Amino acid sequence: MEKYRRIVFCDFDGTITVEETLVGMLKLFARAHYQEIEDRIIARSLTIREGLRRLVESIPSERYPEMLGYIRDKEMRPGFEALLDFLREEGVPFVVISGGLRGAVCCRLECMAERIHAIYAADVNTEGKYLRVLSDFEGDTELVAKARIMVNYACDESVAIGDGISDMNMALQSSLVFARDSLCGHLEARGKPYKPWNDFYDIRDCLALRWRSLDSAL
Repeated sequence: MEKYRRIVFCDFDGTITVEETLVGMLKLFARAHYQEIEDRIIARSLTIREGLRRLVESIPSERYPEMLGYIRDKEMRPGFEALLDFLREEGVPFVVISGGLRGAVCCRLECMAERIHAIYAADVNTEGKYLRVLSDFEGDTELVAKARIMVNYACDESVAIGDGISDMNMALQSSLVFARDSLCGHLEARGKPYKPWNDFYDIRDCLALRWRSLDSAL
């Protein structure tokens, strides 16, 4: 296992993208089943893992190209490329860990691929009549257990960036957390410190100041 001094882990939906693209995609392409599955997840008669699998696997494989087209031009939060450029200059790997579909994430981030160390998400098999979900990192309730991916990276300082409950375990396992939206409340309930942020310029500037201060003290 390669050892890193610093590494950044980042969610995709609602974090890199302005909107929750996975939710929007499933509402559109699994419309007939979405509300029922959402209600059962809220009622806790289905886990998020089970619900997502059922929704994705209700979609005909022939519609997969449309799904990629749906996400191709989704708006990204300001400052994302500036953060990637800063991290590349600092020699810090940027790892995307998404609870969504790898094909969709890679499609949206394709033009920035050389600045991203790795992308983790669930894969889909399109060979049958309907999509089939494949995930190497399933957890009890998660289709992609983010904390399980993080342990594959040894580092002195880990940074997590997220926005929701699916980022909780990733945040709890990190040295420094940048949180927005509902993730803030979840972390406060757990007593986990975090830094609020609006856009990726905020994160870049905070990391630059923090690392400059730490490095000058060595």
